[in-house]
Amino acid sequence: MVLENRLEIRLTQKLILTPQLQQAMKLLQLPQLELLQALSQEMIENPFLEESLEEMNTEELTREEKESFEIEEINEDTEAPLERLMNFIVDDYFEERGSDGRDLGYFNPGTVTPPSFEQFLTKKQDLYDHLLWQLRLSTESEEIRKIGENIIGNLDENGYLLVSIEELAEQMNTDISKVEQALRLVQSFDPSGVCARDLKECLLLQLEPLNLKGTLIEKIIINNIEELEKKKYKKIAHHYKIPLTDVMAAIRIIEGLEPKPGRNFASTKTNYIVPDVFVTKTPDGYQIILNDDGMPKLRISSLYKKLIRQKDAFLKEEKQFMIEKLRSAIALLKSLEQRDRTIYRVTETIVELQMDFFDKGRDYINPLTLKDVASKLNMHESTISRVTSNKYLSCQHGIFSFRYFFSNALDTGTGKISSTSVKNTIKKIIEEEDPKNPLSDQKIVDILKNKGIIVARRTVAKYREELKILPQAQRRKIS
Repeated sequence: MVLENRLEIRLTQKLILTPQLQQAMKLLQLPQLELLQALSQEMIENPFLEESLEEMNTEELTREEKESFEIEEINEDTEAPLERLMNFIVDDYFEERGSDGRDLGYFNPGTVTPPSFEQFLTKKQDLYDHLLWQLRLSTESEEIRKIGENIIGNLDENGYLLVSIEELAEQMNTDISKVEQALRLVQSFDPSGVCARDLKECLLLQLEPLNLKGTLIEKIIINNIEELEKKKYKKIAHHYKIPLTDVMAAIRIIEGLEPKPGRNFASTKTNYIVPDVFVTKTPDGYQIILNDDGMPKLRISSLYKKLIRQKDAFLKEEKQFMIEKLRSAIALLKSLEQRDRTIYRVTETIVELQMDFFDKGRDYINPLTLKDVASKLNMHESTISRVTSNKYLSCQHGIFSFRYFFSNALDTGTGKISSTSVKNTIKKIIEEEDPKNPLSDQKIVDILKNKGIIVARRTVAKYREELKILPQAQRRKIS
């Protein structure tokens, strides 16, 4: 075999994602809140973008820009008359924005009332601050308190210790006995049960303040925690040879203990779902409305359009920068319109293919895949995936994720049915069961069979786990 160097000319076709296409794909998959953040950032970075109170057509914009000024080659010898540019900025910029009563960007101090100190919010005390406050009030030595502070810093949001005593001793370069002393100190703090290393220790720490040490409750927690989780109360009564009523009395006290002592101090932040699309029923059918509440209506800044028309006002690098920003702004506006059209078409197709759901409710959802919608709209499946990712639809039956409408077809022997519909039926059956005598998976299979839905027991178990529903034994309630 001879190795040699040679030149070849090959003609090949490649699919290259341009920056404009990449931006369009990114905007397509953004939900409402993230899109708002992205547009706000674009308005900060691109001086050609500004918010408008009126709608703007990007096709007309592109034609206007082409007719008003052509982006032409710039001579390297071009110089920017600085005096002319500064006069334009001072005279035109503030004259255009001076109608709101501002003077060079500042409001008159006499017209604005300063905010009250009562309007400022303070930081909510978390578990770390609460424990650290108690540690500083303790009378232990400085070394023990320093170790205790390190222990507090290694607690999770539920109040459990994440590291072992040996790791703390090695980290602090101290004896294990001193770490154990600091650990006992922190475990005596409020909330009761804090700084435990597992659930069993957490529950046991809460018994001492209640004077329940050495009772049946302590024995059950130490020796029968697995039977307790599986609600095998009769087995516990047989183990200690006591009546079931005594076991149930102890169980009720154990159920009143806190398995997560730190969650009362957790900073709970409520994340509200903002629907991207509203589907409302009208006498003529269903109306699809894209949610643009709070979204800025962008347009090309008239000020910068005037600036870029001045051929001799900038250096080559400056004008090239403005041309790139103008092109970027126009591409962004086109991408936003394309995004709205794509979301509308996909929603329209979902409504058409899931008409039974919108007319009758959740139990009538049909099998549907991304490929079905893609083939109907003559789009790629990945495009449909981006449109339906992290987006929500609001209709008369509630707010649903777009992915809720997509489910595989389950062959029940009598026909094909959506797996989502089967899950809803299983959930409804379990909600209506007797809490003292819950249904087994096999019993649920029999009930589904009577409804004309033939599925295997393992399928019911799989769907029950996906719905985060406990097994039969753990759902049983004994009064």
